[in-house]
Amino acid sequence: MNIIAISGSQRENVGKRDAKQLRYEGKVPAVLYGGTSQLHFSVYSPDLKDLVYTPEVNFVEIDVDGKKTKAVLQDIQFHPLTEKIVHIDFLQLFDDKALTMEIPVKLTGTSPGVKTGGKLVQKLRKLRVNALPKNMPQYIEVAMEVLEVGKSVRVRDLETKNYTITNVPEDTIVSVTMSRALKQAEQQAASGKK
Repeated sequence: MNIIAISGSQRENVGKRDAKQLRYEGKVPAVLYGGTSQLHFSVYSPDLKDLVYTPEVNFVEIDVDGKKTKAVLQDIQFHPLTEKIVHIDFLQLFDDKALTMEIPVKLTGTSPGVKTGGKLVQKLRKLRVNALPKNMPQYIEVAMEVLEVGKSVRVRDLETKNYTITNVPEDTIVSVTMSRALKQAEQQAASGKK
């Protein structure tokens, strides 16, 4: 799993007035949960860009006044009009404690069904994965080589190593359906045989 480093400074005061002042200075109020106590700190807004505006999932190494902590992005709040980040929450990671994260699906290979004119339909772009931090995958690969027209890959079809996918086993991740052009070609071929 990739790790993004973020540095911040501890907040002396916690409240609406203090948070508003921080935002005016270009900082984002943040909280780190999960440890023995909550840590309230602030981080510059541009430092969050690589963490927030990406389809990938990353761990975070937070450096607050020289003290480093491994964490994961837990929750984020945006301003309804400007879409600027107004608050961000992190969950502290422990090597011996499992966590659940939304991990992106990466399609690999080429589907024979798509080559023959089928339409690729991806229903799930992320899967819920439960694992220890060291076993958390960066992404989950789904092989496309087995997908003929009318076939699909479900959650139960995936092999997992050292982690558990908590989605419903019957959920379809990706499938190849018959496209309109392929249906018309089959109908024409069937009417030509009669």
